[in-house]
Parts: sequence; C-alpha cells; structure tokens
Amino acid sequence: MFIQTETTPNPSTLKFLPGRTVMGAGTLDIREAAGAQQSPLAEALFALDGVSGVFFGSDFISVTNSGADWQELKPTVLGAIMEHFVSGAPLLNAEAAAQHGDGLQGEDEFFAADDSETVATIKQLIESHVRPAVANDGGDIKFRGFRDGTVYLAMKGSCSGCPSSTATLKHGIQNLLKHYVPDVRAVEQI
Repeated sequence: MFIQTETTPNPSTLKFLPGRTVMGAGTLDIREAAGAQQSPLAEALFALDGVSGVFFGSDFISVTNSGADWQELKPTVLGAIMEHFVSGAPLLNAEAAAQHGDGLQGEDEFFAADDSETVATIKQLIESHVRPAVANDGGDIKFRGFRDGTVYLAMKGSCSGCPSSTATLKHGIQNLLKHYVPDVRAVEQI
C-alpha cells in the first residue's frame, strides 16, 4: 500500500491520500482526542504525540499537528494509517457510522422560505466550484445559512484555522457568489 502526502495551505496540516475511499458519505472533523472514540483510526492518530486534529474526507485524511516537527511526526502518521487500512478495520465504529451515514452530521441550515431559489443556486455553486478546490487543500466547506444577503459557511479540516481561510472566504468564495448571485452581499464563517 502506498500513501501519498500533500501539503496544504495550513502549515500545521498535511493531507494523506491512501488511494482508496476513506469516508463513503460526508466528512468527519475531529478536533480533540475526546471525539476520537468514533473511529479506530482517529484513536490511533490521536495516540501519537503531536496530533491535534483529524479530518476524514472522501478519499483523504488531513492530520493537524500541535507544533510537532512534521519530519518526525509524518512517518508515524503514515504507519498508523497504513496499519489501519491493512487490518481491514472499519473507519467508524457502529454508532458513529449510523450517525454519520448521511453525511449531514446533525447540522441544521437556516434561511427564509422566500430565499429557497437563491439558496439552491448558492449550494450548486459551492458544490461545483468551491468544494472541489477546498477538498484539494485537505478540507471541506458546508453551507449553513443565508440571511439578509449574507451566506454563512462552515470550514472544516485543514481549512479550519488556516491562516489563508479568511482570504479564501472574502476574496475567492464571496466574489464568486456575488458574481453569480446578485442577492449575496457577504460571506461569513461560522
């Protein structure tokens, strides 16, 4: 098994590509060791000294370190990922798999019924133009709401806490949405 690695715009996060499906549907962002019990792989990664975050995407795993040297941490992360996939263990335990099976992770969206057509256009643009680029950087982005001309988005994985995430939101995503959807005036992260 060969696992590729890629840097991300967030210097604290590396993206690991095992060459197979990681999450069948949705994504999972684990930001603390207490949440790792959902996944045998997350538990193994959080057991490594220096791991402070794990994000599972469709075909990648983003790992965030807490200031450790990637030269030292990367080989142990690669080993933990390889051991997990070679063992054939499931990514999620049964309870977590049932909870995350639909990929929604219990996140409610908010917008006025009158804005449903605008929201549908915003979601389509996010899915077709924004999400692939954000996933390429080891993260994910979810539509959370639309109110008074402001689009609310949640950034996950390497994008959460990334120094360039504000620029991505304000200059990239906001400009794209404003161009195609005249009702959009601003984009905010929640």
